[in-house]
Amino acid sequence: MHDGCSANFASGMDVLNKIRTMGFNLQPMPAPVTLQCENCGNSFCMDTFEGQCGECGMVYAVTPCHAGDPSAIRPAGINV
Repeated sequence: MHDGCSANFASGMDVLNKIRTMGFNLQPMPAPVTLQCENCGNSFCMDTFEGQCGECGMVYAVTPCHAGDPSAIRPAGINV
């Protein structure tokens, strides 16, 4: 599922499962990121390694290794 800090995950759900298993999901990111939701287009601030669009419920995740790269933030599904 994961190869160190290389971010080789098959899906956003893999990223989410990894950070939840490791207990990182609710920890603060080094710097908050404003995202535009890929599902509904709403902008929201992601300030923990797991974030959720307040408009449609799409959940996003990023590993701590890649929190500095907004392109590494992956959608995992709605209300997962």
